Amino acid sequence: MITCYPTVANNPRADYSLPTGRVIPHMQTGAEPPLFADATTRYPVLAFSHGYAGSPISNDYIGALSWFASYGFVVVAPFHGDPRFSNLKIDDLADAVKVLSHLGDLVALQALRPLSMSAALDLLLAHPQWRDHVDATQIGGFGASMGGETLMLMGGAGLTTSLGLDWTRVTVDPRLKAAVGYIPYFGQPFLPAFGRDQHGLDGVTLPYLAISGTADTTAPLAVTQQGIERLAGTRELIALVGVKHGLDEASINDIFTWSFTFLDAEVRGNPAARRQLSTMASIAGGGDDSVVIPYNGPAPH
Repeated sequence: MITCYPTVANNPRADYSLPTGRVIPHMQTGAEPPLFADATTRYPVLAFSHGYAGSPISNDYIGALSWFASYGFVVVAPFHGDPRFSNLKIDDLADAVKVLSHLGDLVALQALRPLSMSAALDLLLAHPQWRDHVDATQIGGFGASMGGETLMLMGGAGLTTSLGLDWTRVTVDPRLKAAVGYIPYFGQPFLPAFGRDQHGLDGVTLPYLAISGTADTTAPLAVTQQGIERLAGTRELIALVGVKHGLDEASINDIFTWSFTFLDAEVRGNPAARRQLSTMASIAGGGDDSVVIPYNGPAPH
């Protein structure tokens, strides 16, 4: 796993260059201790789950990890290792024949993901380098694509396990206080991720913000909306007009502003953030974003 955290402005450690041209900023190596921005503070934790067949240091994920760390989170991200179970490509998730013919392998990797996320939290919270610098009562999550599904499963959702659309709860980790899913994978009309008609989400109380693209055929907005409407707790659904399945450069500010505000409200319990969410309709500039299902969180005092 990889961990990113708020560090001192004069951190002397060199960046580590990746083959993709991206860099891991101020790479900590060997037994070196973390250089926290404030060694006396307990920081909130963000469980970060990457998309299908990726890794926390592929694509644009390392930038997202760094962004959340710069806003005060200790970010922990496991390498899910999806190709160990399935050789499906991300575009194949919209292909009924390919998905259904590999359903057993797909279910196995989906079920393992939330367990590995919980194991990463176990390690972080027990590790002597980290345990005295994180707040175990303030743990949020951010997941992209299948990572968004992973966090929902971690919150107690039931996973589709058969062609008959039966569903089974994989786990529930009560340490996770809220989560955000960017283009979250809630399945396809022919195979919803959470059972028939998304009934595996009935009664799930994990506060959840979904940010979906209207042109996404891999994680269709309509399928996500059906799932979000079943949640029993705080929820909100944002649509990014014209966005397909991937990071939309024009919408980056929108994505992170919605995400941080929701996590600030539901993980940190910031009443100002709750007030903001209750009235926020879109983010100025950037892409074209709008509210599909409005925020229904507790009224701020």
